[in-house]
Amino acid sequence: MSTSTPPSAWNALSRPLRLGVIGGGPGSFIGPIHMSAAVLDRRFVIVAGVLSSDAGRALTYGATVGLPASRAYASVDLMLAGEAARPLEDRIEAVAVMTPNDRHYQDCLSALQAGLHVICDKPMVNSVSQARHLVEVVERTQLAFCLTHNYSGYPMVRQARAMVESGLLGDIRIVQAEYFQGGMALPVESGELTAKLRWKLDPERSGASLVMGDIGTHAHHLASYVTGSRVARVSADVGAVVPGRIFDDYAGILWRFENGARGSCVVTQAAAGAENNIRVRVHGAKGMLEWQHRDPNYLHYAPLGESVQTLGRGDARLHPAAQRASRIARGHPEGFRESFANLYADFAEAIAARITGVAAEPLSSGSPGVRDGLWGLEFVEAVLASSRAGGAWTDCHTPA
Repeated sequence: MSTSTPPSAWNALSRPLRLGVIGGGPGSFIGPIHMSAAVLDRRFVIVAGVLSSDAGRALTYGATVGLPASRAYASVDLMLAGEAARPLEDRIEAVAVMTPNDRHYQDCLSALQAGLHVICDKPMVNSVSQARHLVEVVERTQLAFCLTHNYSGYPMVRQARAMVESGLLGDIRIVQAEYFQGGMALPVESGELTAKLRWKLDPERSGASLVMGDIGTHAHHLASYVTGSRVARVSADVGAVVPGRIFDDYAGILWRFENGARGSCVVTQAAAGAENNIRVRVHGAKGMLEWQHRDPNYLHYAPLGESVQTLGRGDARLHPAAQRASRIARGHPEGFRESFANLYADFAEAIAARITGVAAEPLSSGSPGVRDGLWGLEFVEAVLASSRAGGAWTDCHTPA
């Protein structure tokens, strides 16, 4: 290792961390993504879990992910107690929460109170008050907390953030984001509901606005992550585009950022013909950057008055943050699962720093944390308040 490169906490630890999983059993979409991402770089080994809210299925499902019967638990409380009784060198050190939204708060809180580091699927919780409490607990305990806004794990998104941070675009003036999905273009609520749809379509479980919690928080975080600025105010229209629908499937938002930029954000799950695609476009005084999930290995850069450039994942001249997030050479695409793995790698570095006392590698520090979760919930609350007030401009944050 070069003497100019500080040692990483992970290298100092030199062993995988022991992870317990909550949720994500058979039938889950996000569970296998989380679990495969956690072990992709051998930073974690999954040693315990609660794979279902149903006690019987939780015990049965443990075998499907290779857990011994003694460490497939029927409830979160039983897992925390059972693991605490194991020798220190054998018990779990962190948990991954991938349950329905209404479970996030209690599962995260219980793990933090047990002294465990937490990585949680988004949205972090279902209310601003819950988010503020988690911020207080994480900052008081100094435990590592990561929120899986996974688009921030893509190499070319990290490249975009670094280019904005370096001043290459100059002052940021316009920020546009969109997230289009087509899965709810048909009246899915009128048929036989799957287990996933049953909880998603229940506002008590999924939150006050399905579209905002499910994908609006992603668009908000991506725009804030790339620009390095929080959204300050919003004027919004939220509702349903499918006739007769009683839950939100669309949001159109004008936003203003703390850095003075303006722009817009549109998110919908009911765009017929659309695939899953999130896009961000940032215009500064000196040029423009654009990235979209449909073509994630490339970033388009248009310097003012010069030819448009296409930067590719794996290029030799990329910022170290982007290079660190890539595993293979250009021409071999990386994508969704690897973006989660990059967040798990950053999470592991943060935990290792706390265990070893070695400073975490600086390039690992940009992953979304507990305050990002709070800001996302404040954004959702402000958007809904603005829409109820006929699009009135509404503040959407508390002081940092």
